[in-house]
Amino acid sequence: MEGPVALGFRRLAINDPAHGHQPWTTQDGTVTVVCNGEIFNHRKLRIDLKRQGHRLVTNCDTELLGPLYQEYGTELTEHLDGQFAFALYDARRARLLLARDPAGIVPLFYTTVGRMLLFASEIKALLCHPEVRREVDLCGLDQVFTLPGLVSPRTMFAGIHALRPGERLVAEEAGIHLERYRDLDFPLADQLRPVTDVDRELDQWAEPVSAALDTSVRLRSEADVPVGMYLSGGLDSSLIGALLGAARPERRWPSYSVTFPDRDFDEAPFQRMVAGKLGTDHLEVPVRDADFAEHLTGMVRHAESPVRESYNVCSMVLSAAVRDSGTRAVLSGEGADELFGGYGSYQLAAAGLSGARLGGLDARLEREARQRMWGLDLRYEQDQLPAAEFRRELYAEDLADAFEDFAVTSQRLVDPARLVGRHPVHQQAYLDFHLRMADHLLGDHGDRMALANGVELRLPFLSPEVIDLAVRIPPELAVANGQEKAVLRRVAAGLVPAEVSTRPKFGFRGPTSSQLLAAGTEWFAELLSPSVVRRQGYFNADTVDAMVRRQRAGAPSVHPHLDVDYLMLVATFAVFVEAFDLPCLG
Repeated sequence: MEGPVALGFRRLAINDPAHGHQPWTTQDGTVTVVCNGEIFNHRKLRIDLKRQGHRLVTNCDTELLGPLYQEYGTELTEHLDGQFAFALYDARRARLLLARDPAGIVPLFYTTVGRMLLFASEIKALLCHPEVRREVDLCGLDQVFTLPGLVSPRTMFAGIHALRPGERLVAEEAGIHLERYRDLDFPLADQLRPVTDVDRELDQWAEPVSAALDTSVRLRSEADVPVGMYLSGGLDSSLIGALLGAARPERRWPSYSVTFPDRDFDEAPFQRMVAGKLGTDHLEVPVRDADFAEHLTGMVRHAESPVRESYNVCSMVLSAAVRDSGTRAVLSGEGADELFGGYGSYQLAAAGLSGARLGGLDARLEREARQRMWGLDLRYEQDQLPAAEFRRELYAEDLADAFEDFAVTSQRLVDPARLVGRHPVHQQAYLDFHLRMADHLLGDHGDRMALANGVELRLPFLSPEVIDLAVRIPPELAVANGQEKAVLRRVAAGLVPAEVSTRPKFGFRGPTSSQLLAAGTEWFAELLSPSVVRRQGYFNADTVDAMVRRQRAGAPSVHPHLDVDYLMLVATFAVFVEAFDLPCLG
């Protein structure tokens, strides 16, 4: 504590466990830092800082942030290759700096109470303050019912904000200032050079991408605690595992994967094939139906949000097994799909099929909704108007009457300047990066589920060098020769089994609401019961009951044209309200 500032920290000790205590203060006593995460290029930065005359006394990366700030001011973030959320207090200037890494791997939340700024790595910490109110943010609620997950700065709690990926917050006596220091910057479409020889250019791009990934994997394999890897059986994690094994062939790396009794979800044959090829010390972690009942409340509490997929429970069970085995950090393949064209939507974008699908007046209204959301007529995942009308019917009467005030179709979600004039494939990638990856795949599904068990998730595809290369790859190479992620497949050729490097994408999955209901899962059905829905008061109990009956009758989804597991969202929202003692409206 100093003057108006108090900093506290609970550390997951990865680098220099004996000496890297936090908060950390510079030798002259003027700058104090707390940092959640890792600075992977700390060895190079350490050499540079010593050359500039700074005295460093530990091998911990957090120690470098103070001297870097003294050299570069708030622009120190541009010098970091890492995953981080940090707070830095400059006593001389009475300035507080908060920053989140460019990909948004590590979260950072903040709120204000009067003239007090509160911030933390978890919203639960902010809720401990007696003057922070517990109230559902309806805009956040509609986001998770519309998009893959929340989109910063929105959270599920009214008045509590998330720092956006690549964003800094500076608080001084004059007030609070937010600035974006880094974002994806794809070239304008009219500046792109046409691809004339696909195979030749795939080879040309594979070489620098391979080199950048190799560097990223090497840096992320360094730690003073045991490090391992996740193996899903897909291309991305297999490539990371192959590069890790090649970087340090003298080591037998531990690897971990989830298995299911249901063959519709299970990828164990591919996982075993890759583990055998790489020679890892492989651990299969079975996930049973009982795990979903046992861990659902804990999962929602760590996610701090309702979720549309049950696979967060699988991730949480997996990280518990990693912890129990003694490993404290794992490399994983997140980010590859968004940067290298890994979803089927990229094939549609490449074919010019990203526009409106509706006709007549509806098409005009659909375009207007998309213009409000991201500044141009671009279809993302679904037509927005039918989805909005369905959600209006799903909400309780009072919320339905106020729907236009909090609907996603009235929110500006991303920076339109990063989309306008770009190739449709790059537009799709930008939206996926911010609407799917940062706060969902990396947030509620990634970082939160790993750190729930004291495990750090490290993501080589999201180094600044790899990202800078990915945004320059011609869009024709995202989907080439009939395959998504064509550049990564070229990198992986010869490193991973051909059965994996040529295999179509198979997403990580868990049981859906229809499968849980069909199995007669009583605890899940109770979360959707009219009594629970009416008591909490956020949804229309009759609509939810009709959805349940439709699913039990064997319908593939609750709506013939919307492929969203709304019942999973309603059920996990019920858990969310109880877990955080939020007000009921019924």
